[in-house]
Amino acid sequence: MRKKLWIHSLSGMILLSVFFGLTSSSSAEEPVTMSGNPIFTSIFTADPSAHVWNDGRIYVYPSHDIFPSRGSDLMDKYHVFSSDNMVDWVDEGQILSAADVPWGRSEGGFMWAPDAAYKNGTYYFYFPHPSGTDWNNTWKIGVATSNKPASDFTVQGYIQGLPGNSFIDPAVFRDDDGSYYLYAGGGGRSYGVKLGADMMSLDGPLKEFTELNDFHEASWVFKRNGIYYLMYSDNNPGANKMRYATSSNPLGPWVNRGVILDPVIGSETTHGSIVEFKGNWYMFYHNAKISSNGTLRSVSVDRLYFNADGTIQKVIQTTDGVPAVGPRSRATEVKYYDLVQENFSQYTQKTEYALNANNVVIGGGATRSGSNVESMHNSGSYIQLSGINGGSGGKALLTVLYASADSGAAFKVDASGDTAGDGYFLGLPGTGGWGNYTGRANRLIDLNAGSNNIIKLSGGMGGANVSKVIVSLIPASSQETEYLVTGSNVSFGGGATRSGSSIENLHIPGSYFQATGINGGSGGQALLTVVYGSADSQAAIRIRSSGDTSGNGYSLTLPGTGSWSTYNGSASRLIDLNPGSNNVIRIEGGSGGANITRILVKLNP
Repeated sequence: MRKKLWIHSLSGMILLSVFFGLTSSSSAEEPVTMSGNPIFTSIFTADPSAHVWNDGRIYVYPSHDIFPSRGSDLMDKYHVFSSDNMVDWVDEGQILSAADVPWGRSEGGFMWAPDAAYKNGTYYFYFPHPSGTDWNNTWKIGVATSNKPASDFTVQGYIQGLPGNSFIDPAVFRDDDGSYYLYAGGGGRSYGVKLGADMMSLDGPLKEFTELNDFHEASWVFKRNGIYYLMYSDNNPGANKMRYATSSNPLGPWVNRGVILDPVIGSETTHGSIVEFKGNWYMFYHNAKISSNGTLRSVSVDRLYFNADGTIQKVIQTTDGVPAVGPRSRATEVKYYDLVQENFSQYTQKTEYALNANNVVIGGGATRSGSNVESMHNSGSYIQLSGINGGSGGKALLTVLYASADSGAAFKVDASGDTAGDGYFLGLPGTGGWGNYTGRANRLIDLNAGSNNIIKLSGGMGGANVSKVIVSLIPASSQETEYLVTGSNVSFGGGATRSGSSIENLHIPGSYFQATGINGGSGGQALLTVVYGSADSQAAIRIRSSGDTSGNGYSLTLPGTGSWSTYNGSASRLIDLNPGSNNVIRIEGGSGGANITRILVKLNP
């Protein structure tokens, strides 16, 4: 893969939720897959808290910067991300929001850096949230619990007996003896305390760590080889650094050891966590590389190394991230590195949408000038396109052609297939003039199957005049998929039986078998082929499929093959399927015998 430098014009191609493989190579024989940085690109995230639970996955519990940018004070929900190999990350979804907190401030917001812990079959999620309008004096450390690491959390209350002023950024540490400790603080004051057995009460007095050098916020504690480590953010003007201290006791006193992470890209704040996973140590942190906006941050990860005496080497922030520590697996997050490389060559089925067409609606102060839409700098302005073809559903490449005299603008993109509902960030670097339509910004979005998708571009974040929108799909091929009748997606009845690799006794009236989970691509006609053996001179079956609106089904004749076990019979016919992968094909017998071993479905025949 050809490397090239990151340039500002690529900053608008982000916040994606699909994974591509990135393969670099230290040698021709040993390809290495890298995570790329940032690692979470589907939504904006910050303050990552990383943990490894007993299921062998690593989980990250970050805060969530809301887009369009509303400032850190209005953060109001949490997602969880997980991986089994450090490069393929899954957004497990939203687990908590301000609306779920019964004792929280009525105005919402202020869901800042969280943490998590596990004890005796229960996962504990700790989050800071004020209980009153006077937010900085009414902070509480809330506790939600679940029997799952990434879903079904219920708020149980908050920890009593803690300061209300600037008491934020909880971190929970489990010691080797099974005891748990809570660390938190902000505004220059750092605290620690032992937790009670219920994980929601205090077992001892709160201790303030006045010995720490320039403490600001973002506590994180871990232990290695008998040494306790406390990492935190300092007050370095304009760009905080991460520092750390060590101790022989979980509540100090602490010995200051220096800076562990230099200021990050684009963000005044810094916050992170350190964890061991599959024999390697990692630091998770955030930056504003995607957005160039310090209130729209993204989580990154790099390796962390110890010296022989237990001190920590300063972490080097990289674009490549970290290598895989296991085979490739399912992911929802696109690798940022891939985005930089502009790997969009497979999206060749292009549809151009002119902005003066009847499927385009504008509003909120946006205006139409000839074939262009202008005044998208107005708050509430938007362009909405309907009737967008999403093919078989999934990822599509959105391209916006535009002009802008601003140094940089952004759109929020909403699309029908966005299940998270957060929208997508599209940066629009300046082109040098309102009439200079040389701007071209891309980003991957999610669309539903079929031609009823809607795409909405919302402005109000700098100005851009838009001339055209292009949606590109990966072309559907004449793909043939084989479905064996031995699969778990096949059921049968009415006298039909399964014998080895075939369905038999289809001569019986009422006999049938059906296969679920059939992919219909973008919908429409597909070629069904039935592979069978038959000692009858001729048999017939009736086929019913999800896309058959007539309800009559389809008839298919099966000439004899000379033997019930001579499976060289093949008969085909066109049927109709719905878009997507939830089609059902049912084959009904009763008119002569045939043993069927598999069916094949060819799309776009």
